[in-house]
Amino acid sequence: MAVIGYVRVSTGDQSVEAQRHSIEQLHKVEVWFEDDGVSGAVRTAERQGFAKLLSYVRDGDTLIVGAVDRLGRDTLDVLATVQALRSKGVAIISLREGFDLSTPIGKAMLTMLAAVAELERSNIKARQMAGIQRAKSEGKALGREKTIDDATVAAWRKSSAASIAVTAAHFGISTASVKRACRAFS
Repeated sequence: MAVIGYVRVSTGDQSVEAQRHSIEQLHKVEVWFEDDGVSGAVRTAERQGFAKLLSYVRDGDTLIVGAVDRLGRDTLDVLATVQALRSKGVAIISLREGFDLSTPIGKAMLTMLAAVAELERSNIKARQMAGIQRAKSEGKALGREKTIDDATVAAWRKSSAASIAVTAAHFGISTASVKRACRAFS
């Protein structure tokens, strides 16, 4: 009967250390699992760290998470994850929400909080799309800044009678970039 900690951050810029620290303040965790740089939108079953956790846990173990949204942002996925853990006899405690997800009240709260997390994910996406539309309407260039000169790539390929693959290797770019450059100047 082990106490297990699970931490997850969405981007490589973030660190799991704050979550780990807050859990360690209240619980003596014996085994840690983490997903570093994995979005909550990625299904729990597809996360490498969580898959290892799921294969490790046994009846009587307790899983501690910093918050329900560390499990995921999709209501159905979070509920399925909790059910998979419960079917193995694992209790789940969420620190931020302050309840045991294995009790009937905890399960009801989980359903509501998972729905709120999913709503927030939708709101984030809507704000992102609105920002993109605004930037487009203001004429701002979107995407990564172009680092190659299409004319130079197309001219070199033509003068060298090189294949797309050879041209890509010469410039250190993808074959798709070579094709795009050649299309622009053919």
